[in-house]
Amino acid sequence: MPVRRRIELDDRVWHALQHLCLETGQGLQDIADEAFRDLLRKKRRPVSLHEGLSESLRMIPANEQPKATVHRLRRRG
Repeated sequence: MPVRRRIELDDRVWHALQHLCLETGQGLQDIADEAFRDLLRKKRRPVSLHEGLSESLRMIPANEQPKATVHRLRRRG
């Protein structure tokens, strides 16, 4: 469900975004969604529930082998 929030933009930023909308043919909402998704990925934050659950499973130490164990297994094999 979409959530509506107000944000304040500098005039120069607003005009640059409007120009980008005209150049790309995308709406401001599409450009904002893309920008926020990119920011979340840059900060390593999940964008969707699926990504959040996948990331939380990777963070459990029991699911990962220590690096030293991996090297020992490779040398024996």
